[in-house]
Amino acid sequence: MKQAFICAKRASQHDDVPIGAVIVCDGKIIARGRNKVQLNKNPTLHAEMDAINKACKKLDAKFLDNCEIYVTLEPCAMCATAISYARIKKIYFAAMDEKGGGIFHNSKIFETDKHLWKPGVEQFSEYAEQSATMLREFFKNKRKN
Repeated sequence: MKQAFICAKRASQHDDVPIGAVIVCDGKIIARGRNKVQLNKNPTLHAEMDAINKACKKLDAKFLDNCEIYVTLEPCAMCATAISYARIKKIYFAAMDEKGGGIFHNSKIFETDKHLWKPGVEQFSEYAEQSATMLREFFKNKRKN
């Protein structure tokens, strides 16, 4: 999770929301991702999507079923669905996202029996405040400017 926070800080350096993701396979980091929505002017370039793309290239595979993803914020519905399609076995995240989260909030995409692949999900609540503080500071500075 600490590596995901480093990725999140990098995202804020190019005016993107500070969210980071890391994909681990067999105990080793194989991909890092950060939000690149502003950087690349593309609304689909969330940290999870960035990390998934890199992991698939690294493993030369379309499925990441031996992998886990660590994210600084609860994934949105788009990213949670992409994680499911990539067959990632477990999601670890830091902070809940009441506005944009897609797992425990809003669409709650894994609550249906008809979902193709249902990863395990676990919140690392000990990192929740760190993530929330980083996000609050980012948006506070944006409003100030």
